[in-house]
Amino acid sequence: MDRFTVVGRKTDCHVLEGDGTRPIAEENMRVKYVPEPVELPEEIAEWRREIEAEEARKEAAGEPHRWNNPRFAVQRLVVTRTHTAEDPVATLTLCDAYYYDFLSTSINLDRKQKNGLTLRQQYMDGKDPLDAPPFMFCSFGVNVAVETGKDGKMLFSHRSARVVGPNKSKWNSSANEGLASNHDLSPDGHVSLHAVARRALREELAVLDSDEIDLELLGFGFDLRNNQWAAFFRAVLPDLSEDDLRVRWSRGVEDKWEHDRHAFVSADPETVLRFIRDEPEENWTPCAPALFYLALVRGAVRARGGDPDARYEVEAIERRVMEEADDGDDVA
Repeated sequence: MDRFTVVGRKTDCHVLEGDGTRPIAEENMRVKYVPEPVELPEEIAEWRREIEAEEARKEAAGEPHRWNNPRFAVQRLVVTRTHTAEDPVATLTLCDAYYYDFLSTSINLDRKQKNGLTLRQQYMDGKDPLDAPPFMFCSFGVNVAVETGKDGKMLFSHRSARVVGPNKSKWNSSANEGLASNHDLSPDGHVSLHAVARRALREELAVLDSDEIDLELLGFGFDLRNNQWAAFFRAVLPDLSEDDLRVRWSRGVEDKWEHDRHAFVSADPETVLRFIRDEPEENWTPCAPALFYLALVRGAVRARGGDPDARYEVEAIERRVMEEADDGDDVA
């Protein structure tokens, strides 16, 4: 399975749909919810019971612990096209899962089973990981690349050491939320990825529902390192600047603890790609560079009145940024 490459680096992200030139319209993003629990094999269920017992012990001892919030497992994602305009149409099918189901696989990908194989060996290595059973997909992350409209800056968020999992202490999307049924499932069984993106902006960045948000779904990716799905959004905040956001953060943010710092850089492709290039590869989550690159392409396409060939302008700038690095290596 191919891996997204940017500024000469091959990432652990596979882009399933989207190249930044055209978004998936909100009305063309369909989510089907199947109200039945994901099924864990007995051995994986035993790992889950171990996690549940340990988290209960930590809670009773007054220690930091992880709570078992309801979420979803991904059964499938199907992308088609409309008949005439050939616009993308995506259908995501979900069933019920819990956070401990996710932990049972995500932190145990390299734990050996009784059959002698790890989950990574059995379902990922040398195979199409998207063919794995739903219990391997108890995480679907909505990732948003944010640009401030008043001063034209791109926002990068650095995940705190306090978050769980392999992506802590790394540069990530501006805002990120995992689908959770207690937040994102309406009484009539409806789930909206666009609404989840707006929730991510509100809970992590204090971007309010009353703020103007130019929000587009650019596509989908898959984290091949951690076996997780991702939706890619671009959000432009026409009426907000870096200073506006930092003032809001100083007054409190619902999920402020998830990030320990932020970087605002000029949203032009050259500056953003230099930022990605200059931060060591190991400092990035697998899918963040792909998200920001697609956001740059979308910005260029819109600046050219919707011309998809504007993506090649971003590619040309990327080549220059890479050549700068090569020239610097030669001088050194």
